[in-house]
Amino acid sequence: MSEIADLQQKIVSLSKRRGYVFPGSEIYGGLSNTYDFGPLGVLLLRNIKNSWWDFFVTRRANIQGLDTSILMSPKVWEASGHTSSFTDVLIDCRNCKNRTRADHLIEAYFEAKGEKKIVEGLPPEELSKIIEDNKIPCPKCGVHDWTKPRKFNLLFETNVGIVTDSQATVYLRGEIAQGMFVNFRNVLDTMRPRLPFGIAQSGKAFRNEITLGNFIFRTLEFNLAEFEYFFDPAKDSWEALFDYWKEEMRKWALTLGLPEEKLSWRTHTDAERAHYSTKTEDLDFEFPFGVKELFGLAYRTDYDLKNHMEKSGEELRYTDPETGEKILPHVIEPTFGINRVLLAVLADAYCEEEGRTVLKLPHTLAPYKAAVFPLVRNKEEVVGKAREIFDMLVSEGVSVTWDDRGNIGKRYYSQDEIGTPFCVTIDYQTLEDDTVTVRDRDTMEQVRIAVSDLEFYLTRQ
Repeated sequence: MSEIADLQQKIVSLSKRRGYVFPGSEIYGGLSNTYDFGPLGVLLLRNIKNSWWDFFVTRRANIQGLDTSILMSPKVWEASGHTSSFTDVLIDCRNCKNRTRADHLIEAYFEAKGEKKIVEGLPPEELSKIIEDNKIPCPKCGVHDWTKPRKFNLLFETNVGIVTDSQATVYLRGEIAQGMFVNFRNVLDTMRPRLPFGIAQSGKAFRNEITLGNFIFRTLEFNLAEFEYFFDPAKDSWEALFDYWKEEMRKWALTLGLPEEKLSWRTHTDAERAHYSTKTEDLDFEFPFGVKELFGLAYRTDYDLKNHMEKSGEELRYTDPETGEKILPHVIEPTFGINRVLLAVLADAYCEEEGRTVLKLPHTLAPYKAAVFPLVRNKEEVVGKAREIFDMLVSEGVSVTWDDRGNIGKRYYSQDEIGTPFCVTIDYQTLEDDTVTVRDRDTMEQVRIAVSDLEFYLTRQ
């Protein structure tokens, strides 16, 4: 196994062993490309979402939040172009029946040769020619015997009501942007924002994708966070706004502890770019399985508002309060795959050193800020004091865990592996002077802290 593949497998193993990510429906043999977030995964995911909301919404007076429905009228997806254009190209191996995306097959083949080839968005006939010209074999069985590539739509269909018929067909949302576009008028009427302004939300999206199996990188159900930044193209340069949000997105990535040298921007080709976009760039990250998209930034022009206004017959233009002029705003859209952010954070934090495995998670993201240990388990006064300190930290809103299993050394290494920044040990000296030993995850150094200073110490580091 290569070093890169070994790292990926170690992250997958740790994620299940320590309660970050579990395979979906595991007791029934699983369901491909679905995963469940465990107790620690939920905490890490929540901290990432909170960080995003704080950075892009709470700290900006001109961005409003929404939480829109997963199910929407099918007319929404017709107007947005998703029912006709939201497609991937599928291909099957005749020998072993392996089904995959044609563009992923090609890109993986060239990556294995040390070459970078972007073919997403090319029509089926061009993908077929590349596969045939290079005699690309099936990665499962090694045989070159493929069906003709064919398009399939990524939207999941379901039905509303007790009678299943074509009139009841609806879709699980394939992106979260449309909920913000169809509520544009509601936000104007209730909040009275001035251009430029943004509408933001985070939530689940669903895509019926064929994936490469890179853990939680690409799944059927995933968490997105994004905002639509509306502006008057006659007053604001879209290029300037595009560059501004590029820099803000980079800054947020750095606040997550992701190293700058593993981040790189890449511009979409004309074929790869989505049907609604005039320009799209991805902020890529160096994952264990290759350099892949982490965030996306698109200039959607007035595509969405214009189409929804035409198809719905509703007025979706913004009225300038000073001039009375009606404007159909243009949009810059930053998009963030939150599951991918979690994977990137885990991959970058994973470290093996000095006989231990440690997740060097940023303190602001770690599921627990500290673990509380009683030095011994059979001394009522020590355990009681430890419980008192544990309860005090919980009541003060500090995310902590209790650990009294085995010896202190094993407890340290267990907390290192789940990424807990500090371990607090209550011992006999605590009973005398109300101080505790605090051990740092990264340096393994220990200091003596007064209990009265403990909350400040743990939350300000």
